[in-house]
Amino acid sequence: MLEVRDLHAYYGRSHILQGVDLQVAKGEIVSLLGRNGVGRSTTCKAIMGLVPPKGSILYRGEEIAGRKPHEIARRGIGFVPEDRWIFPGLTVLQNLQLGIKSGKKSPRWGIEDIFKLFPRLGERHNVNGDLISGGEKQMLTMCRTLMGDPDFIMIDEPTEGLAPMMVEQVRTLIEEIAGSGISVLLVEQKLSIALKISHRLYIMGHGRIVFEGTPEDLKTNQSIRKEWLEV
Repeated sequence: MLEVRDLHAYYGRSHILQGVDLQVAKGEIVSLLGRNGVGRSTTCKAIMGLVPPKGSILYRGEEIAGRKPHEIARRGIGFVPEDRWIFPGLTVLQNLQLGIKSGKKSPRWGIEDIFKLFPRLGERHNVNGDLISGGEKQMLTMCRTLMGDPDFIMIDEPTEGLAPMMVEQVRTLIEEIAGSGISVLLVEQKLSIALKISHRLYIMGHGRIVFEGTPEDLKTNQSIRKEWLEV
């Protein structure tokens, strides 16, 4: 589904990504772990075209590196940013409707599906985005991306700052997404969540991939966890 080879990215003169390689297969949940500032969010932004990439980004065998974000989105890639981009002056329903892609036949997700999965959003469908809670904003951001019916979705730090009950709902949604056949690249700070739901894991350090393996591989590799994840 997605194959990244020797990916580099810069902010000014700062060399953030220094040769990242990763793959995500169809229907997989792949987590990208690491401490803050190592380049995880930049990896997602480079794939989405929000940061100029250098290297190869193959999506379904097609090179998308250097394409504009809207062109990448039209190819079936969705992105849920960490800062919960919603339109505060629009209602929950209007935010969801903005995610719908015109001309899309038989999408996996509709408004009714979203409200059935998360009744709270349905209850607050006429409430403006600036009046809902942080957890509801996170769910709205993810669900709006689903309205575009992506085949591959990147989700950046979805559980940050959320209460335990909402964290569990986010975990459930990610599993529902993968269960519908959508591939997921998850940037996550909570190791417990990543270990529960991921098929494979990557760990980043200093702009590079320093570990690749299954959750079981990481559980048994104490030295990697200590060096690259633990504070």
